Amino acid sequence: MQHLTAYQVASIRILSAGLVMLPFAVKGWKLIPKNKVLTVVIAGLLGNFFPAYLYCLAEIKINSSLTSILNALTPLCAILIGVAFFQLKITWQKIFGVIVGFIGLVLLPFAAEGGISFDNLSYASLVLVATVCYGTNVHVVSRYLKEIPSVQIAAVAFSFFIPVCILILAGTGFFNLSLLQNNIPFSILASFILGALGTALASVWFYKLVKTAGSIFASLVTYGIPFIAVLWGLIFGEKVTVPEIGCLFIILAGVYLVNKKSQ
Repeated sequence: MQHLTAYQVASIRILSAGLVMLPFAVKGWKLIPKNKVLTVVIAGLLGNFFPAYLYCLAEIKINSSLTSILNALTPLCAILIGVAFFQLKITWQKIFGVIVGFIGLVLLPFAAEGGISFDNLSYASLVLVATVCYGTNVHVVSRYLKEIPSVQIAAVAFSFFIPVCILILAGTGFFNLSLLQNNIPFSILASFILGALGTALASVWFYKLVKTAGSIFASLVTYGIPFIAVLWGLIFGEKVTVPEIGCLFIILAGVYLVNKKSQ
């Protein structure tokens, strides 16, 4: 996003996911029942399309630490939305586990060197909207698309967004950019990799997880995001503090409580 706009990064991400999944989309459009196509598109909008733009727009102003904290609200949103709209039954133990895990995520950025910045909270609200999208999507997939293969869900949804992304890129002047300046080719490649791996492939795996492990457990993957961020930090020479390790154990304790069978 140093060389491309938020809309361009998000559009390339979704577009590349659509292109990667396009060979599977041909079969998917034929096999998915007509009465399920709209639901598949809605799942794509909630699970990928809207969040991709919301996160890019948010990170124009807010830092990754605050973003990771807000993203951790996904399991809580999944529970609240499930109870309110999907007749989800959940024990107090699971609720307590999600809260414990969220506490660990809240403490993690404070434990890191430099702390966090709470500037531009209006941009942070965009992340909150994205977590609501995620929390709703896990229930949509689990409840209404359980019988449809994960590859076909992702392929049909992403292929549907291809023309939309091309129009957005054209509207933002992307096709007029010079490929010889400001490392733009590298930025395009990074956005493409993000879409091909972090969106297309990850979505297929995530949908499989939703169907086999349930919506609440699947939403807990958001707890892993800070750990990946720490890993990248280590690669780039950042330090991991002892308090951060303590937060790791708090988060793992929350995940354990959520998945432990009630006696």
